[in-house]
Amino acid sequence: MTKPGYRVLENKWVPLPDGRKLATRVWLPKLADSQPVPAILEYLPYRKRDGTAARDESTYPTFAEAGYAGVRVDISGTGESEGDFDDEYSPRELDDACEVIEWIAAQEWCSGNIGMMGISWGGFNSLQVAAMQPPALKAVISIGSTVDRYNDDIHYKNGCQLSSNFNWSSVMLCYASRPPDPALVGERWKEMWLHRLNTQPFPLETWLQHQRKDDYWKHGSISEDYAAVSIPALVISGWADGYLNAPPAAVKNLNTQSKAINGPWIHKYPHFAWPKPRMDFLTEAIQWWDHWLKGIDNQVDDLPAYRAYISENSRPQLRHEEEPGRWVSEATWPSDNINHRPFYLAINHQLLDAPGKAHDMSLCSPLDCGTASGEFFTLKPESEMPGDQRIDDAGSLVFDTQELDQPIEVLGRAKLHLKITVDKPQANIIVRLNDIHIGGEVSRVSWGVLNLSHRHGNENPTPMVPGKTETIEVELDECGYRFLPGHKIRVAISTNYWPMIIPAPESVTATIKLGSDAVITLPIRPGGDEIEIVEPENPDPLPVYKTHSPAESRRWVDRDLQKGETHYNLIDDTGENEIPEHGLRTRHFHRECWSISTIDPLSCRATSEYISWMSRDDWSVRTEAESSFSCDSDNFYIEATVTAYESDNQVNQHKWMRTIKRDLM
Repeated sequence: MTKPGYRVLENKWVPLPDGRKLATRVWLPKLADSQPVPAILEYLPYRKRDGTAARDESTYPTFAEAGYAGVRVDISGTGESEGDFDDEYSPRELDDACEVIEWIAAQEWCSGNIGMMGISWGGFNSLQVAAMQPPALKAVISIGSTVDRYNDDIHYKNGCQLSSNFNWSSVMLCYASRPPDPALVGERWKEMWLHRLNTQPFPLETWLQHQRKDDYWKHGSISEDYAAVSIPALVISGWADGYLNAPPAAVKNLNTQSKAINGPWIHKYPHFAWPKPRMDFLTEAIQWWDHWLKGIDNQVDDLPAYRAYISENSRPQLRHEEEPGRWVSEATWPSDNINHRPFYLAINHQLLDAPGKAHDMSLCSPLDCGTASGEFFTLKPESEMPGDQRIDDAGSLVFDTQELDQPIEVLGRAKLHLKITVDKPQANIIVRLNDIHIGGEVSRVSWGVLNLSHRHGNENPTPMVPGKTETIEVELDECGYRFLPGHKIRVAISTNYWPMIIPAPESVTATIKLGSDAVITLPIRPGGDEIEIVEPENPDPLPVYKTHSPAESRRWVDRDLQKGETHYNLIDDTGENEIPEHGLRTRHFHRECWSISTIDPLSCRATSEYISWMSRDDWSVRTEAESSFSCDSDNFYIEATVTAYESDNQVNQHKWMRTIKRDLM
């Protein structure tokens, strides 16, 4: 297929040494007909044919017109690629990526200089492959990613299990169970489909077997050896994205040619992310590639180390169209421009500039404290961002400043130091940094958690001794925020944060000691500066596909006061859409429910249902993936079933049922 300025190779096969072939879509600029060009690789399990097709079309044609070949590859066992899917960021996945890079570099249309980029999975493996140092890979752009797979991914956070551990396993059951497109692989589509249906893993089984930071999580975590990434990396995320800690961590620890950006966005590419303002990511990326892949002297290496959006007066709305604030930069990171200012937790729920009197305060948060947390990594602005925090503050210990008479601007990570006693051997502590608006609404600025068994580290947890006072530190997530005059700064502490965090096995009462030992340190910058970040010219770069049924997205909380139960429900339905260039129709429906009794932490349970439809003309298939999660004091219990249908006739069913011991969690 040829288009102005470039042509598209819909499906090219990359042969691997063991005989497998990976499916690839390639955008070739016209320039490649007369001379070799650099190439940009994106390597994902999310199906180039349909899953990321719209996003790819918003990016790679522009790269091609700028003189770059775009190469979008399906990971083994996904999309049209042969072989098995085994796990996220597995050694085989990364080895295959190095083989793909070698193959691209050997093509007659490639100059031998390759960049790698992506968001989320593709952002992760861009950094991970960079650490493997394939010779042709010269630079990467990593968006919405992590440097620490244990503490900054969808699985665990400082020893606490995230609900997204279950959710994302359910997503992968759906993605990995879908067939290749017969229009690309021919009659063997069904053989390939049945093979993957019977070899795909239930990812939650593996992830729950590694509840502490062991070698499984260290693999692929570039924080274990930053020096292995010797090429320049542009690392990007957003304050509403769960992966917001990676950009400053990367630019702090990688080579001086690497750069970081944190915008106001959810987990999306910055040229079409919410909330606005967006960033002209395509121009930013092309300038990055021009310098590192073409050798053009465009001063990219002179950019500031860290560019960040400073939000202000951010209202606690579930969907933000616009985020008020401004862009700033720091020439180096960490920056000498940041001062660390202490605020002390004091009696009468005060947050003071100096220590108050020694005093003990206790809390035992409701088990359903946390329903305003938003969700981790949903890709939707109406669910990924937190709501009004007053409902969760009601179940927390809160400490407020007086109304501010001057603005206070923060950029970085707040840290809370406490002396704490608990009455059970296992307990979680959750800390939120909030903004109290003049009208009384409360916005979450940042948050952090600690499984107290992990107070000395994530590798060798030890239970608390009930009644024994321990000194702990909770580091909150990165943030960029300006508290305005007339507002108040609030610190909220709770022992539960459901459904975001799976609760400890027993209800816990924690006692904290106020005074000089109860202090939160905020990273303060002077403010008053501003830089320009150009917004994209095209406000809606995604192609519009033909819609056969409408999309739907809903979240709601049911509280059954008579039964003493709380249910967090969600429905996401993409609607049925048709890709005009090849007529494939797809639809994905997801229903999930988290439930808990308000008097029993062991009642925490979840169910998930994913249904995926694919059709074209007389061909149609459907997969239904159901999974569940529950627990008792000793174990986690997980189940899953994937059922596959061709033309409404069941052709396969695979079931899992596992019991996995709790490991101080």
